[in-house]
Amino acid sequence: MTAMAHAPLTQADDLLEGFLALETPEGFRAELIEGEIVVTPPPDGDHEDYNSLIVEQVIRRSRTRMQFSGNKGLKLPSGGSCPRSHVIPDGTFAPAELRLFRGAESWMPCDGVALVVEVTSTRPQRDRETKRRCYARGGIPLYLLVDREGSSVTLFSDPEGEDYRQVVTMPFGKPLPLPEPFGFDLETADFL
Repeated sequence: MTAMAHAPLTQADDLLEGFLALETPEGFRAELIEGEIVVTPPPDGDHEDYNSLIVEQVIRRSRTRMQFSGNKGLKLPSGGSCPRSHVIPDGTFAPAELRLFRGAESWMPCDGVALVVEVTSTRPQRDRETKRRCYARGGIPLYLLVDREGSSVTLFSDPEGEDYRQVVTMPFGKPLPLPEPFGFDLETADFL
């Protein structure tokens, strides 16, 4: 019997293997974001309220029928010195006709995702900067950030490389235009 030579595992491979083997307490979620394992507790009620307000409007008002997944694991490409990230947005929308979530693994590629949503929590810089880079690298067309500390909503669009070329921020209370395939103004008066 001949032994087959295997390429040695890299540090990124070791990290990914350890990450995928993690067992988190019930309700917690683990993400691998730019080489850092991040474990977060269940969200508070206000966090879920913002998410719910967005989902309700998208389902009722979007020009394209959308499917929603809360806490869906996405595999995002590596960039620069950063290994592949495994990120769980607070919300993921995809055109219903794609049936993107049916049969998907726990961690799925981001191809076909139209919009991801993040609501800031105790570490808002991760949502404002790190996840923004991850989503842009993945080519996700739209990233909606609800910034509770800043009392604003920001839509990042037109991803290129590690960032989005267009950024529109509105304070809570002002509508935020969502482009196609959504094609409506997201009302934020209830965010106050």
